Amino acid sequence: MQKDAPVLREVALAVPIEEIKSKRIQDIIKRMRKALSKEDDGVAIAAPQIGESLRIFVVSGKVLGHPSPESETSDAQPESHLDLVFINPEIVKVSRKKVEVEEGCLSVRWLYGKVKRSEKATVSAYDEKGEKFQAGGSGLIAQIFQHEIDHLNGILFIDKAKDLEELPPDTKNDKRN
Repeated sequence: MQKDAPVLREVALAVPIEEIKSKRIQDIIKRMRKALSKEDDGVAIAAPQIGESLRIFVVSGKVLGHPSPESETSDAQPESHLDLVFINPEIVKVSRKKVEVEEGCLSVRWLYGKVKRSEKATVSAYDEKGEKFQAGGSGLIAQIFQHEIDHLNGILFIDKAKDLEELPPDTKNDKRN
């Protein structure tokens, strides 16, 4: 979904806990994982980005460094990693210290800008099996948590960003090298 899609501006609906294991929710998670895996530069995706107004986001295992069970078999790709699913996530703690970080978004392609985010964040959520867990992190992980929960609240990073700049793939590589 691109930035003009109305679903990206809605506050996403909570997933009823008893429906987490349902075929519908599991299929949405599969679609999210598939969409995220197609984007080389994607680190996470929220359900509204695939047109579903639900409080779910997925963080790419390549960011977390979680090897998937298949990566331990000899014929799997070595870069295969287990994505982490967050259902009904809530930020339970953030650091007072904020940092200005560069951000982009799969729904606002090729636009980048600086956003002030808490340096550390802890999130409480349910996984795809319906188990409650907490995850915390600093740096990129904290940034992802805040960015994705913004998505679930109908907020795009461009609403908060300064110094927005369009950098299509060819110019982005030229500028960064």
